[in-house]
Amino acid sequence: MSNNVPRTRMTGMQRRSQLIDVGRGLFAVRGMDGTTIEEIAACAGVSKPVIYEHFGSKEGLYTQVVDFEFRILLDSINAALAEEAKPRVLVERAALALLTYIEDRTDGFRILMRDAPPSQPEGAFSTLLSHVTARVEHILSDEFQRRGFSAQDGAMYAQMLVGMVAMTGQWWQDSRLPDKHTVAAHLVNLAWNGLTGLKKDPELKSET
Repeated sequence: MSNNVPRTRMTGMQRRSQLIDVGRGLFAVRGMDGTTIEEIAACAGVSKPVIYEHFGSKEGLYTQVVDFEFRILLDSINAALAEEAKPRVLVERAALALLTYIEDRTDGFRILMRDAPPSQPEGAFSTLLSHVTARVEHILSDEFQRRGFSAQDGAMYAQMLVGMVAMTGQWWQDSRLPDKHTVAAHLVNLAWNGLTGLKKDPELKSET
């Protein structure tokens, strides 16, 4: 009498989710071009036709992985910027949202920084930054106007601010030191105080 317990068959949604998880791990390490359908199938324990059935192609799976990660990060940053608070606190929260995503979903961030999927030929991360910059520009518009800046100036400064946060996030994904709260505090310290007004031990206003 066999003691083998039959495996429970995955539903279509469960299989699709599993393939996205497997694809994410492989794409993060090797990129889309460096990953084969055979490797994805072997890691998932399925045949190649199963992948084709769910995604049509390797490129289709890659696009789904990118779109999934893109939405998670964009939703996180949008949520950070949606609450009522002073502009400085909102920028702090947005920086922390990016760093937290990098901390929790490192593979996802590596993929967003890699090859552009067919659905976003300009690059997923560039597309995301464009969305975020538009939000930041709107949030800071009153502050810019109060200081006598034109709308064009405000758009330029929003690009600079988002770019500074994004580049710091790319550096931090590998270093992880100091911790994300310290990094966010120093980011906003530079953004708000400038080089001539830097504080030696900055603190996040949203956590005091």
